[in-house]
Amino acid sequence: MLRTFITTLPFLALPALSMAEINYTVTPVEVTDWKAVFGKVEPRDSVPARARLGGTMTEILVSEGDLVQEGQKIGLISDEKLALRLIAVDATLASLTAQLENAEVELKRGESLVERGVATAQRLDALRTQVDVVKGQIAATEAERQVIEQQAAEGAVLAPIAGRVLTVPVTKGAVLMPGEVIAMVGGGGVFLRLAVPERHAAVLTEGVEILIGADGQEQVGRLAKLYPQIENGRVIADVEVPELNASFVDARVLVRLPVASSSKLVVPSEAVATRMGLDFVTVKTGDHLIERTIVAGETVVLDGVNMIEILTGLVPGDVVVDPIQPKAGGGHE
Repeated sequence: MLRTFITTLPFLALPALSMAEINYTVTPVEVTDWKAVFGKVEPRDSVPARARLGGTMTEILVSEGDLVQEGQKIGLISDEKLALRLIAVDATLASLTAQLENAEVELKRGESLVERGVATAQRLDALRTQVDVVKGQIAATEAERQVIEQQAAEGAVLAPIAGRVLTVPVTKGAVLMPGEVIAMVGGGGVFLRLAVPERHAAVLTEGVEILIGADGQEQVGRLAKLYPQIENGRVIADVEVPELNASFVDARVLVRLPVASSSKLVVPSEAVATRMGLDFVTVKTGDHLIERTIVAGETVVLDGVNMIEILTGLVPGDVVVDPIQPKAGGGHE
């Protein structure tokens, strides 16, 4: 008897009720189909801070997670040979300075002798040339000293951009060559990088809205860039998300991409009642209300309203109203 009652229940006609709040005519609507993928939080810019000088790492002033400003000193590399070269250059300058003083004295003596007719003009020209040569040697040696000083100054490792230090792959005391990475700095904000199966590449367009499930809350992002190269059967895309949590780089975030659309029958979620494991909707037919059993699908949001997809049980044109409330004794009102 119970089985017979449940079987005939979907077509049970009931007297008309008062005006229902829900009065929805079932019509096919275009619903976006979403593809769930994981995106990784990545900095917009990842720039390595490199050694400009070969030598020994004597100071490391940052660690992973530190915030730095552009041009901030984050480490120091020393090369003991530069100090020895400076000592040698200073000694050369001292010697050349003494030679210049002696040449200038000789030049003044030669000018005096020429005035008295004792020395020739040719001898005077030679003394002047000697003074000019020593001055040129001093200028070249001073320029060499500036080069060495600049090389020593380049031992300071500077942050290339403002941002957060992601990695520091070296330790104090390490011997480095010019160009080696001292730290990786991420800056310019963060975005989500996606790897989408290539079969969906044709339906993805820049500027489309993307649903982001970050921190337990659903946010809306924008597909900012599609990269033309396919890697390992996947298309790389960048998504801009306002107020994205940037505490952890490479954190995985669930993303839903619009990959297609299909025609579906939906009803307001409030129109569906669930009893004894079955889903029911109330359909208005003329002056009567009929409760039908349905097979419900997923919940979709249309214009800010939660709608439930109807797989079976309804046809286009059905008018769905408020669910019938069962009486305390198990019947219907």
